[in-house]
Amino acid sequence: MTERAHAHVARFNEAVRGGDWKTFAATFTDDATMVFTNVPAGPFTGRAAILAGYEAQPPDDTMTITSVEPVDPDTDRARFTWDAGGPGTMLLRWRDAQVAALEITFG
Repeated sequence: MTERAHAHVARFNEAVRGGDWKTFAATFTDDATMVFTNVPAGPFTGRAAILAGYEAQPPDDTMTITSVEPVDPDTDRARFTWDAGGPGTMLLRWRDAQVAALEITFG
């Protein structure tokens, strides 16, 4: 199960490096939600809104997962560090191998 969180972060990092947020956003369900804690962004509801958010304010830093723990069969908690420094946590909820909900906390 933890492989899916690592794959999500790898796709995120590819989008940061290459700017292809459309391919990254395609990994979310049509009705996905994305919320942030401690960051003035979002919330976003729906794949189109998530894509628009990334295109309007694209992240400029990649991240590295430091640990992943399954919360239940459809949810993973991943701890990460930004490669330029700083910790964070992601709670990823999955549906049919796509991200259905993403909660990101910085700090």
